[in-house]
Amino acid sequence: MANSPEKEHPVETFGWAARDASGHLSPFNFSRRATGEDDVRFKVLYCGICHSDLHNIKNEWGLSIYPMVPGHEIVGEVTEVGSKVKKVRVGDKVGVGCMVGACHSCESCANDLENYCPKVILTYNGIHYDGTMTYGGYADSMVANERYVVRIPDGMRLDAAAPLLCAGITVYSPLKYFGLGEAGKHIGIVGLGGLGHVAVKFAKALGSKVTVISTSPNKKTDALEHLGADSFLASRDQDKMQAAMGTFDGIIDTVSAVHPIMPLLGLLKSHGKLIMVGAPYEPLELPVFSLIIGRKTMSGSGIGGMKETQEMIDFAAKHNIKADIEVISMDYVNKAMERLGKGDVRYRFVIDIGNTLAATKP
Repeated sequence: MANSPEKEHPVETFGWAARDASGHLSPFNFSRRATGEDDVRFKVLYCGICHSDLHNIKNEWGLSIYPMVPGHEIVGEVTEVGSKVKKVRVGDKVGVGCMVGACHSCESCANDLENYCPKVILTYNGIHYDGTMTYGGYADSMVANERYVVRIPDGMRLDAAAPLLCAGITVYSPLKYFGLGEAGKHIGIVGLGGLGHVAVKFAKALGSKVTVISTSPNKKTDALEHLGADSFLASRDQDKMQAAMGTFDGIIDTVSAVHPIMPLLGLLKSHGKLIMVGAPYEPLELPVFSLIIGRKTMSGSGIGGMKETQEMIDFAAKHNIKADIEVISMDYVNKAMERLGKGDVRYRFVIDIGNTLAATKP
């Protein structure tokens, strides 16, 4: 018979977990493996709340395994390293994002694209090499192979850096890969939430002209004055949408709810690219004729490999890019999930694990 989560591994660990599709999170005792020769163990100080955490705790994608400790925007301070670790030392500030393992023998892994490995191991709600469940960063400690550990540059605020480990790389990677993040390119960012607001910051730092496309006109001031976008397009204003037809080189769509695609394809120039990074839990309608006219491309992009993730964090530190966050205590997490489901956050919740988790122990 399989061991309980508390007995699977030798290192006692405490966090918060969802037990079923209600998504309710509560205190949870489990265990992590001993520090292997290639492993980095660290005390978790902050963990961002990603929209995918909400999808997963409620099993909205139909892939959830319970009990589940969410969290893949994890930052903290190294407390122990294995004998073969060269990347970091005890006391360094580090992070772990969306994955903690892969096969390391396929074409994707060979090209530093572990995120596209068919055997990628997710930071939580995944199965590790030893057959045990992976548990995320809503917990007091984390251990991971050094390949999957990101060095946080000195002077970078840890709480505001945490969301970059998912939201940041999710938008940075397609901006680079599809050639949209460069001077002379006009790109649209659809949705001004956790992903969208950092997409604006990265795109501007990379030299693009940026227009925020949103259903919420009340976000115009924030987009232009606070985030530095060049313009704002209200997607429900048919006259303005019509006037903007054929003016975008590319669009990064960050929306995780079902929404129409055809109006966005109409905004693209010929050969323009619509890149999907949000993940609606129901299929979208794809108007193929809109792709054919103008040889347009619709594509997806999912986070990035570890080499690119480190590049993204270093770029963010150099250009002072950080997420706009609301720091919360561990015991506020269920209320935060409720608010996240309503879009009531500006723009990312981050749990203060280091200062508030221990007080929630039963």
